Amino acid sequence: MSDSRLATLLIPAVGGQGGGVLSEWIVDAAGIAGLRAHGTSIPGVAQRTGSTTYYVEIASGDAPPDTAFSLYPIPGALDVLLAPELLEVGRMIELGFPSPARTTIIASTHRLYSIHEKITTAGDVYPSERLVAAARAFARELVAFDALALAREHETEANAILLGALAGSGAFPIPADAYRAAIEAKGIRVRSNLNGFDVGLERAGARETTAPSPRAVAGNGAGARRRAEDPRVASLPAPVRAIAGEAVARLVDYQDDAYADRYLARLRPFLGGDGELAALVARHLAVWMTYEDAIRVADLKTRAARFARIRRDARAAGAEVVVTDYLKPDLDEIYGILPYRLVRGFAAWAERRWPRGRPTLGQHVKTTTISGYLRLWLLARARRLRPASYRAHHEHARMERWLAAVARAAGWDVELARELARAAGLVKGYGDVRRRMSAVFDDLLAQVMRAAELGAARGDVGVARDLVRRYRALVREGPDAEERGAALARTVVTALEAGDSL
Repeated sequence: MSDSRLATLLIPAVGGQGGGVLSEWIVDAAGIAGLRAHGTSIPGVAQRTGSTTYYVEIASGDAPPDTAFSLYPIPGALDVLLAPELLEVGRMIELGFPSPARTTIIASTHRLYSIHEKITTAGDVYPSERLVAAARAFARELVAFDALALAREHETEANAILLGALAGSGAFPIPADAYRAAIEAKGIRVRSNLNGFDVGLERAGARETTAPSPRAVAGNGAGARRRAEDPRVASLPAPVRAIAGEAVARLVDYQDDAYADRYLARLRPFLGGDGELAALVARHLAVWMTYEDAIRVADLKTRAARFARIRRDARAAGAEVVVTDYLKPDLDEIYGILPYRLVRGFAAWAERRWPRGRPTLGQHVKTTTISGYLRLWLLARARRLRPASYRAHHEHARMERWLAAVARAAGWDVELARELARAAGLVKGYGDVRRRMSAVFDDLLAQVMRAAELGAARGDVGVARDLVRRYRALVREGPDAEERGAALARTVVTALEAGDSL
C-alpha cells in the first residue's frame, strides 16, 4: 500500500470469471475489518463474453470522515491490480493503470483468447511470456500463477484462489480472517471457496511462475506413451526429437501405430539436412496428419475423460448430468469419411452442384443417453476405415505434393524450403474455410514452384523466396487479401516467363 489515505484496487475481468463476486468479497471484508470501502463496476464492450472492470477503494483509519471515494480508477494510482486472466493485465498496462513504483500485480497466467487471436488466418496468439514480462516491468511486486489450473486441481473457483493470493500478498489492508468471514457471509459455495482461498493464500508465497501452459496431448494411455519412447524417436536428431516424440503420441492416439510409422517415414528424408527445416516439417506434418474429421470429433466427444471433466466442472457430485452436443456437419464432412472409391463420383457431382457452400445436417445428440452415445461411439470406431476415406485420399495427396515441393526447394535454397514448409500452416479450419484455404495453398504451392523453376534456370531463386513470403503475408491478413496474393503470384510468374527482371 502507498502513503495515500486511500488504498485502491482494480479488477479487470471477463464475463463468467466471478469478478463481481470477487469485488463484493473484498468490499464486505473491508467492512468486517472496520474499514470504510466503496466499490464500483464499469461494464465494457463484449468481446470475450463481455469485459467489466471492478474498482475498490478503502479509506485508511486516519482518513477524514468526509473522504470522497472515486467512481473511477486513476492511471498510475493503483495499489493492486487483481487480474483473473493474463491478457487483461496487458490491457490495463496499455491504459496506463499500474505503476512500477506503487502497484502490486496479482494475475492468473491462463489465457482466454481474444477475437482477433481466434479469427486470424495466421493463428497468431500473443505470447504469454511477453505479457508476464510486461507485468513484471510495470509492477512493484508481481504475484503470477495459473489460478484456473489450481481451481481445477482443488475443485474450487479461480476467483476464490485470487482472493487468497490478495490476502497472502499483504498488498491490501485487510486481514485474512476478514476475507474468510466475507466468504461465509456471502453464502456461495462456502466450503469450496474457503478451500480455494487457503490455496491462494499459500500460493501467494511463491510469488511468480511464468511457465507456459502447453496444450495437453490427447493420449489414450500407455500405448501412446510407449510409442513416444520408441528408440526410432530417441535416435532422431536433437532439433526434431521433442516434436517427433509428441507427434508420435498424437498420431497413435489419432489413428494407430502404423500411422505414426508413416509420419516417421515421411520425415526421414529431411533429417540429414538443415535442422530448422526438419523441425518445421516435423511440426507441420504432424498437425496436418491429425486433421479433425467427423470420426475424430466423435472419438473426442465419447471419451470417459470428457464426461469426468464435465461432471467436475459442473460440480455435479451425485446429480445426473445431461450433455447435448450440437453438431452441424456439411456434405463434405459426411461423405468425406466414406471410402474414396465409393463416393468419388458423388463427390464430384456435389462439388459442381454446390461450388460455394455444401448443405449441412444439424443434429442435437444427447451423448449421456444410450442411443446418443452409441451414435457417436460407432462413428468413432470407423477410424479403421479412415485411411481409405475420400477425405484422407485428398489430404494425403496434398501432403505429398507439399513434401515433394519442400524437398525439391531444399536443393535450390534452404530458406525457400523453410518458407514452403511454413506455408503448410495455411491449411486449417473446417467446412468452407478448410476448402478455401486448401485452394489458396494449392495455388501458392504451384505458383511458387513455377517461379522457383524459372529462377533456378537463371541461377537465382530469390524471386520465388520473396514471392512465398509476400503471398503468405497477404493470406495471413484474411480473406480480403487472398485474391491479392493470387494476383501477385500470377504477375510474378508471368514476368519470369516473359524473361523480365524483377
